[in-house]
Amino acid sequence: MLNQYETVFIMTPVLSEDQMKEAVEKFRNYLKTKGAEIVHEENWGLKKLAYPIQKKSTGFYHLLEYRAEGNLLENFEVTFKRDERILRFLTVKLDKHAIAYNEKKRAAKSQKQNAPEEKTEAAE
Repeated sequence: MLNQYETVFIMTPVLSEDQMKEAVEKFRNYLKTKGAEIVHEENWGLKKLAYPIQKKSTGFYHLLEYRAEGNLLENFEVTFKRDERILRFLTVKLDKHAIAYNEKKRAAKSQKQNAPEEKTEAAE
C-alpha cells in the first residue's frame, strides 16, 4: 500500500537558477528511481524566512507531493541532510482529507488559469 506524502524543502538563496533546478531534479530523480509516483510539484520561489537559518534570511521553497512506500522516507531524508544546498525540509504524510483538499485546490487553480477571459469581460 502506497502512502501519499508532501515534502517542502528550502534551498539556500545563493544558488543560481540552474543550481536550484539541478537540486530539485536530484530529489525528483531519487523518488522516481525508488519507485515513487510524483503527484504534484510546485516551485514557490524565493521567500523570506521567519528566522535566519545559517545566517540566511531568504530561501528558495519547493514542494513535492508523491506516493511512495513508507520505508523510502528514511533514506530520502538522509539525502536532504547530506546536501549542503538544503537549509530545511519537512515531510508530512497526507491523510485522505489532506489529499482531497490538495486535489480540490489544484482543480480550482486550473479552472482559474483556463478561464481568465471570462472574468475580464465581466469586470468591464
